[in-house]
Amino acid sequence: MNSTTTSTTTAAKTVLISGASIAGPALALWLHRYGFTATVVERAPELRTGGYKVDIRGTAIEVCRRMGVLDEIRAKSTDMRGGSYVDDAGRTIGELPADIFGGRVEEDDEIMRGELARILHDRTRDDVEYVFGDSIAALAEDADGVTVTFESGTVRRFDLVVGADGLHSNTRRLAFGPEERFKRHLGAYISIFTAPNHLGLDRWETYHALPGKLVCVYSSAGEADAKNLFIFSSPRELPHDPRDVTAQKRALADRFTGDGWEIPRLLGHAADADDFYLDSMSLVEMDRWSKGRVVLLGDAAHCSSPASGQGTGLALTGAYVLAGELARAHGDHTVAFARYEERMRPGVEQNQRMAEGFVKEMTVGSKWKIALRMLMVRTLPKTPWKNLIAKKIRDGIQAAANAVPIEDYAAPTAGAADPRPTVAA
Repeated sequence: MNSTTTSTTTAAKTVLISGASIAGPALALWLHRYGFTATVVERAPELRTGGYKVDIRGTAIEVCRRMGVLDEIRAKSTDMRGGSYVDDAGRTIGELPADIFGGRVEEDDEIMRGELARILHDRTRDDVEYVFGDSIAALAEDADGVTVTFESGTVRRFDLVVGADGLHSNTRRLAFGPEERFKRHLGAYISIFTAPNHLGLDRWETYHALPGKLVCVYSSAGEADAKNLFIFSSPRELPHDPRDVTAQKRALADRFTGDGWEIPRLLGHAADADDFYLDSMSLVEMDRWSKGRVVLLGDAAHCSSPASGQGTGLALTGAYVLAGELARAHGDHTVAFARYEERMRPGVEQNQRMAEGFVKEMTVGSKWKIALRMLMVRTLPKTPWKNLIAKKIRDGIQAAANAVPIEDYAAPTAGAADPRPTVAA
């Protein structure tokens, strides 16, 4: 199907986006450039700026360059120097430079998720309507648009609705059905929170591996505090209420009770952390990412879990492709949604397969396998074939990071439908 395809469907110009993390504001930026009117609704009362460091590499680098935010990302780079593994006594087993740890090459970079969210929000807040402290309660689609009822009681009309609201997408639940149909647990959980940097780390990450568990503490450029990251295997999903943070903290403490190194001290900080996060490492697998005038973006459509290291890159790339295809199709969502999925799906599936392998690597289940890995970490910098091993690691990650090819999208030609205002019902 080429760009000259025509349709009798009314050109969409008003778009509601659920979620103000990364995918949502990125999509809003592109939609505004193409002449659409975007509204972003976010359940949180304000912009959420917590989270862990995220990779910007491969195709996402070019997307950020075209967005005009690459220099800002560079200025807020984590600038990590490397990392080390330590034993129960805190003795260093081995060290590796940041490029090997992250599989990065050339222009690839890394930024804290909260900093990226702030950059995207700052770039769009003057051109895009943001509604914080509210969320979608009901969707009613007809031939001309979607009537959206919000939890606040407000009712509004939009041409299209985009769910960019993460793994536990409310939009997906309303339009496609229960989360259990689409989420596949990968057998592990991840938790992260901010705590005092009592290890005195400077752009450095320190790992401690246990059977079925991995703990990491790191501090990036410009950060006085540290991030504490815990990963643990759990073949079965735990009872999990995303809003019950007290229960989440208790679940984490239970999993690491009795473990050594700095773990008791780190868990003590978890109790007071106001940015505590815990969730399953899961994939979202769907036959289709759109239904009528509703479409999903980023983790809501195809979560690859934090294990892939590609969730942010896929969100940024997906936003670019979705907006570009809507512009190319002059707002015909029936054409644009199909093209968006056709271009994104092969790369998404490649990244999801990579994530499955990485989860197993993060939660090695036996002491002898951990010992073997520590031997490799200790000896790799001294071996003559270290560059070949590092290249093999990078090649796999880079293939996934560049798995979604992007095109040049031009703004709609003259004669496209004029933007229609969002009307309260």
